[in-house]
Amino acid sequence: MEMNIEKKPDPSMEIPLYFRCPISMEVMKNPVTISTGVTYERKNIEQWFFTYKKKTCPATMQTLENFYLTPNHTLKRLIIAWQERESKSEDKPSTSPCISIKHDELVSLLTNIESTPFKVNSLKKLRSCIELGNEVKLDFVQLGGIEVLSRIIIQVLIETSDFVTFRACEEALGVLYQLPISDEASMDLLSKPECMKSMAIMLQRGSAEARFHTVTIFRNMSKVEYNWNWVVQDQGMDLFKSLLELVSDEICTKASSCALDVLIEILGKSKKTRLKAIEAGAICVLIELLPDSNKSKCERMLLIIKLLCECAEGRLAFVDHKLGIVALTKKLLRVSNVATKFGVKILWLISSFHPTEKVIEDMLVFGSVKKLLGLLQIDGRSSTKDKAVKIIKLHGNSWKQFPCFPSELKDYLRLVHNSN
Repeated sequence: MEMNIEKKPDPSMEIPLYFRCPISMEVMKNPVTISTGVTYERKNIEQWFFTYKKKTCPATMQTLENFYLTPNHTLKRLIIAWQERESKSEDKPSTSPCISIKHDELVSLLTNIESTPFKVNSLKKLRSCIELGNEVKLDFVQLGGIEVLSRIIIQVLIETSDFVTFRACEEALGVLYQLPISDEASMDLLSKPECMKSMAIMLQRGSAEARFHTVTIFRNMSKVEYNWNWVVQDQGMDLFKSLLELVSDEICTKASSCALDVLIEILGKSKKTRLKAIEAGAICVLIELLPDSNKSKCERMLLIIKLLCECAEGRLAFVDHKLGIVALTKKLLRVSNVATKFGVKILWLISSFHPTEKVIEDMLVFGSVKKLLGLLQIDGRSSTKDKAVKIIKLHGNSWKQFPCFPSELKDYLRLVHNSN
């Protein structure tokens, strides 16, 4: 018959100082924090207060105004994780988790963060530690660091006007954006409605750096198939306005790039979300940014415009903008095959579902027709080329009536009409 005997710590085991109760110097099982910010084993500090009738902090000897005992859940989790790791390392050394050179400092900082109202300095030190490399980052995640950060971020919802809380949230985001968010546990913590709502608030109200950190976290989450519908429903147009402001940011190009990636992820998953983006002015913003965009951004902007133009509201917003067809045409056959593909698809959607007289005239006057005919001269067959043929067949007769239509193109247009 087996007996369950409580496993005592190995005397030779090196115990982190922060895991010891300052009174007994033994590993804490039920750590609680008093008003001075010092953590003790509950039974020891209760005995100090209520048996010996002491009114001071045993470690600092400060006189106390209250005797509230706050459970230090973070420290308790760290102690349990440490004990489990030490136990496994005795049996299977090869399977022990990653322990970085900053391990003890990480433990100390995580322990202090939840026991003090002044979190900003500790969070800044955490940022410095995390920047040292992947080993430290992995160690931090294994210590339950993401859960600690998520609780700090959520405080913005509770203490909405408190500057200290707001700054702590910004610093927490500065740590979080550097971490890998690929495991299920981390995603579960960050995708909770209250955490996502807090980050959406920071995207709107945070400093430039905090907004960059937040949009980077959103992009990392989008790589793990996050469902954005709840966030869009909760935040509405404000979410898209914040993302579009970042897209327009000419100073922080990384933030702009991340915002484009997040928009593609959100809009590509649900057509319902596109109406909110259109209402927030996405078409107008993207058209005006398109002329000066580089290859990478141009391709992504055209993809977003294409997604929005798959809605009637998006097509209407596009044709209502005076520069829509002009900006789009200039990018055809000049940026990349991908950009041309998206551009032709947009022209196909506009000319098929919204073929007003002005749209047809603008396509001719601003060179869209010439670009489409030029596309047909490229060898080989493609879906982009097929769409160009369809557009020309659909509106060729109308274009031939305009005096500005090049006479040398009329014969070529006739051949297109007679083909197939």
